[in-house]
Amino acid sequence: MSKEKLAIFGSTGSIGTQALEILSHKTQLFHISVLTANNNYRDLAKQVNHFKPDVVVLGNEKYKRQFLELLTHKPSITEYGSDALISVAEEYDYDFLLNSLVGFSGFFPTYHALKREKKIALANKESLVVGGELLTAMPAFKKGNLIPVDSEHSAMLQCLVGEKKSTIKKIIITASGGPFRQYTEEEMQKITVEDALRHPNWDMGAKITIDSSTMMNKGLEIIEAKWMFNLPVEKIEPVIHPQSIIHSIIEFVDGSSKAQLGPPDMKVPILYALTYPERVSYPNQTLDYTQHVNMEIYPVDFKKFPCLGLSIQAAKAGGFQPAVLNAANEIAVERFLKKEIRYIHIPEIIKLSLNNIKSNKEITSEALLHIDKETREFANNLLV
Repeated sequence: MSKEKLAIFGSTGSIGTQALEILSHKTQLFHISVLTANNNYRDLAKQVNHFKPDVVVLGNEKYKRQFLELLTHKPSITEYGSDALISVAEEYDYDFLLNSLVGFSGFFPTYHALKREKKIALANKESLVVGGELLTAMPAFKKGNLIPVDSEHSAMLQCLVGEKKSTIKKIIITASGGPFRQYTEEEMQKITVEDALRHPNWDMGAKITIDSSTMMNKGLEIIEAKWMFNLPVEKIEPVIHPQSIIHSIIEFVDGSSKAQLGPPDMKVPILYALTYPERVSYPNQTLDYTQHVNMEIYPVDFKKFPCLGLSIQAAKAGGFQPAVLNAANEIAVERFLKKEIRYIHIPEIIKLSLNNIKSNKEITSEALLHIDKETREFANNLLV
């Protein structure tokens, strides 16, 4: 029996590299047929030479010459540019897509893969944030072809195995609180880029690390959970859990709760998504119960983390508001990382965008692209 063909979009990022580390030991699981990266041509070349995929996409064509010089394996197809990602998702022969792209750029590969009824391990939360209404209406979604990779949503899925969704009273989604959990309002005014990039528990890319510090990441995850598990936002409760050991809790109508626990390590949810509904042995780090294990939980201070409240507001409003929220946040974070704005301006840009960008159009992939572009232009030109 031939192995399934796996496409990894964003193979040089944190999720992609960890997935490849797992698959280098579990070679029986997949044939790695597609690898893609945006700028990191050196790491992509190493991956191509090692895993020998059939198709490779490098997003930034300016590195084409340097990239080709590093290749010892020549793929059947080598493409360049962001449009190539969409054409590969839309046309190439693969069975399973691990989508670990960051931001709105991940939506269209998810959309086209689901349209083709492919299986998807989804690490790109923005796909459901901006296009949840579209994606969840597709037959492939209803068949269970979209499997979460985010640690929180993987935890929810694991806790719901064998349970009826009608018995869910609420989902408690945990957040570390990031590096600023104990900051005063005055200290929040002085946060630098360097401060915000120091996450206490997780090793992630710059954009996700900033989102974690503002708790926008948790807001996006609440919207993702709403669509993934077909629940109203009111049934998804965020809490602060500094140790990042409890990844999510499901509270049921009879008063009992289930939680999924483990050290803050993404390899468990990656492996679970790639092998679901089976479990495969792998030497992942586990908790040492012979030692004291601290698991604190605190309520969220919504005043300190306004991005979380804005996310819940956008989720309740529905329509294009989550897409506006996402685009405005991507631009605000980008501007903060470039030191064009201060940290406290991030929620201000998002709020102004939500209040000013409106549309009564039907939600289609083209309309989402238009609203995303309009929001980015607006947020980029805001003086704060």
